[in-house]
Amino acid sequence: MKDLLKYEKELYDKGINLIAGVDEVGRGPLVGPVVASCVVLPKNYELEGLDDSKKLSEKKRDKFYEILKKDALGIGIGIVGPEEIDKINIYEASKKAMIMAINDCNTKIEHVLVDAMKLDIDIPTTPIIHGDALSLSIAAASVIAKVTRDKMMYELHEKYPMYGFDKHKGYPTKLHLENIKKYGILDNYRKTYKPVKEILESGNKNE
Repeated sequence: MKDLLKYEKELYDKGINLIAGVDEVGRGPLVGPVVASCVVLPKNYELEGLDDSKKLSEKKRDKFYEILKKDALGIGIGIVGPEEIDKINIYEASKKAMIMAINDCNTKIEHVLVDAMKLDIDIPTTPIIHGDALSLSIAAASVIAKVTRDKMMYELHEKYPMYGFDKHKGYPTKLHLENIKKYGILDNYRKTYKPVKEILESGNKNE
């Protein structure tokens, strides 16, 4: 069984206890923001079943979200909207959201564990490839970010139920692509993303 505190324990052994996990969600969707989260867990924290948010059911994510909100020493959120994603590209927007989340975190941070991204910050950082599946702190951040973004998609669904945002959360599923061809492009869409760009260029637009 993998030890999800392996990276954290290496830092604990060096006397570093305030460790933030940072992750983002929403690189792939055609609509809405990219959302990052920064989570500082108590030392040697355990939460059975917590894993990369992509591997968890929505019900489990929601349950862990509530537990983490209560147990975490600090939580920060960073949100970069579709207009800025179009302006600076999704990679830069993801980095920006992560740095915003770190700055938003309401506790001191001694070290950052981040999912596969190099961040230009003053805090020592360890990027970990597939970090959300290897570090409990990053897994916690992935759950907070995912639930936060999903809530935003449910709010968008309330306004525009015909698009089915409650089902696909903005990702380019067959249903979603059919719906945007039928109902047009809303302001919340990322205009530089290929399927959206193609529809805009074909003149099917609904601002």
